[in-house]
Amino acid sequence: MSRELYVKILLSLAKEAGRIALRLIDDSHPGLKPDRSIITDADLAISRLAHRRLGKLVATGRHALIDEEDPRKAEYLNEEFLERIPFIWAIDPIDGTRGYANRMPHYGISIGLIKDRKPWLGAVYFPSLKELFYCDGEQAYFVTDAFGRAAKRRLIKPVNERLSDRSVFILSDAVGEELSWHSNDCRYMVFATAVTEFCWPCIGRGCGSLSRTHLWDVAGSWPIVARAGLKFRSFTTGKTLDRIRVDLFEQHKKSWRFKDHYILSSRKNFSALRRRVKFLKEGV
Repeated sequence: MSRELYVKILLSLAKEAGRIALRLIDDSHPGLKPDRSIITDADLAISRLAHRRLGKLVATGRHALIDEEDPRKAEYLNEEFLERIPFIWAIDPIDGTRGYANRMPHYGISIGLIKDRKPWLGAVYFPSLKELFYCDGEQAYFVTDAFGRAAKRRLIKPVNERLSDRSVFILSDAVGEELSWHSNDCRYMVFATAVTEFCWPCIGRGCGSLSRTHLWDVAGSWPIVARAGLKFRSFTTGKTLDRIRVDLFEQHKKSWRFKDHYILSSRKNFSALRRRVKFLKEGV
């Protein structure tokens, strides 16, 4: 199958998932999962859509779908699986579900296609904002009025913001409970939406982010941020996240959650941003 056809599948899935999210947002019937995180009718409906749309590909044995809402997802966290399957779709049906459940507009739909363990194609769609970020394997784009008649697409180019009094560093809500921030200029914000933390710096809405999250949160944004000249770097080691390996994830929970905290930033700003962070517990 050609790259262009994969991109067509990716964008079609994002568009239809967005329609579902918009249709259900006013009456999403939020509930709680066993881990106390929020789940809505939209999460489940988009999950079912993804399995329907990608089912034929998965049936070939060359594709797999790692979906946040799939109870079988932990089964795939092993090296034999990663070595055997060349194409991995990783999907978060609604990222920022708590905000979505409260009818806030900065939730997003994240769809990533990982090829040979490396980021390849990705789409992140913010239906209420009508904004789309996507990577076609060669370039990345930011689209306003996405999927509408007045859609306007612009190329995402490398960014390298100089840290100053106007700079904003984005923290995930969970990480914000673990650290203190020391800076006389760059300030932090918390949006509780991973795709906001990752996509917005690609177009200059912030200088980067700090998170410790799951594969499906990262996968859609991963190839996009690379075209903006940004990388996920381990807070501890400084190593770049450039491919998936089992040892990158927590093993005891089989949750596809990364063990390390990652700073998303330009190479120039990584060290400066890391110096501003102090974790409250040793060993974090």
